Amino acid sequence: MDDRQILLETQKFHGHKCWASTAGVRAGLAALRALGVERSPGTQLYGIIEIGEDHAAMCFGDGIQYTTGCTFGKGNIRKQPYGKLAFTLIEKSSGRAVRVSYKPTLQKQISATPFMQKRAAGIYPNEIPEDEVMEPVNLIWDAAEEDILKIEPVFESDEDFFPEVMGFEPCARCGELVALPYLRVANGKHYCIPCSDYDR
Repeated sequence: MDDRQILLETQKFHGHKCWASTAGVRAGLAALRALGVERSPGTQLYGIIEIGEDHAAMCFGDGIQYTTGCTFGKGNIRKQPYGKLAFTLIEKSSGRAVRVSYKPTLQKQISATPFMQKRAAGIYPNEIPEDEVMEPVNLIWDAAEEDILKIEPVFESDEDFFPEVMGFEPCARCGELVALPYLRVANGKHYCIPCSDYDR
């Protein structure tokens, strides 16, 4: 799949077109190239993404997830909630890692677009005309990599990776399946957290 196709597929995955998910695609592609690795079909790669919660550029995360194959569903990505458009990609087998961050070079230009003005007014992306949507997307997509991304030198990660725990067991009280690490023991029986007397 070529880079442009990855962008189009990311937009489908994300649900709308926007500059931040496009920046995530650019950052993800740059990280894969820096490490000389392919998108992770399993959990060969691990991502640490520095977005937080409740801000307009969390879309960056979907760009990273689709491009690298590091997804919350597979458990090979986690948030480091700094509110930044940056992430670290780690090749688990070698420990080699790279951190890529989005530069603010184009932000004044992007903020001045009709798309961003309408988003600031509370209009949903899918309610904005396509030509206005694509203006900030194209600004990011067409920019030279060195103008919008800071790609740090590859380094050795000290991240510890625990083996994946397989298996589920039903809670003795509610009967719902619970992943083994989340079972709690009381009176010799296994309970889910809500049915146990444990806080977590």
